[in-house]
Amino acid sequence: MKPRFRQLEAFHAIMDSGTVTGAAEKLGISQPGISNLLSQLEASSAIKLFERLHGRLVPTPEADILFEEVDTLMRGLDRTSQTLNDLQSNRLGQLQVASQHSISFGFMPRLIAEFAAERPDVTISFQSQYSGKVQEWVAAGLFEIGVCEAPLFHENLNAYQMPFETYIALPDGHPLAQHEILTPEILRDVPFVVMGPQHPTQRRLRQAFDDAGVPLNARVHSHLFKNLLSFVKQGMGVALVDRFASEYDEPLGVTMRRFAPEIPMDMAVVTSKSRQLSRVGQDFHDLLIESLRSRSTKGF
Repeated sequence: MKPRFRQLEAFHAIMDSGTVTGAAEKLGISQPGISNLLSQLEASSAIKLFERLHGRLVPTPEADILFEEVDTLMRGLDRTSQTLNDLQSNRLGQLQVASQHSISFGFMPRLIAEFAAERPDVTISFQSQYSGKVQEWVAAGLFEIGVCEAPLFHENLNAYQMPFETYIALPDGHPLAQHEILTPEILRDVPFVVMGPQHPTQRRLRQAFDDAGVPLNARVHSHLFKNLLSFVKQGMGVALVDRFASEYDEPLGVTMRRFAPEIPMDMAVVTSKSRQLSRVGQDFHDLLIESLRSRSTKGF
């Protein structure tokens, strides 16, 4: 006959506490109840587990061997119970986030570190990639949460979209830094470091210059706002960048100014329509949106 869990629990409590009285207190049942469960275990297994000497229970060698196995079981159950408590309080789980490049160097690591500070057992998977690939990963279920630039290319995505103002980055000491707001007319003939022609901000920048009847002097083409900022620091030109590229970058060497007409960069927090967020994921999703929203209306 297989032993019942309650019998093993009583046996473990006796071995752990050393007495029937201690076992009864630990399990919250009567001493006769503990003795009865122990008798049932010995009878069903046909193994004598304790010698009764001078009113005390002395474990037999067989009891010591059994205790090693039962102790592993009980500690595993304790760990399982703790895991359930941690999951209920969102202290355990896995956070899976992917983001476009500009917020991946400073903003996202700081936000994830803030989130993880109270969740030491949460494991984290974070990747940065181009926006189209981020959308693809989230739609395929490889990541729970993604941050990307619009437009969206996948129908299987929930999206919370927000616009962020872009700024002109000038090398420190540039004469145009005397202006609080820069326009195409003011920037006539000034060399620019620009994103690729398909990037939304680059298309909007060129359109703003075309509408003003001013040619855009694109001197350097690159693919990341971080790269644009580095070229600006080297004096290669000025650049239109999002606030994240400079907010979490070493500011030495660059001055930021607003641009008119305003050119927004549309960003979205995306999740899969076919995959429910985990408790940890939902908490981070809420924190992420709150943090991004606070920055979408702020200026330098």
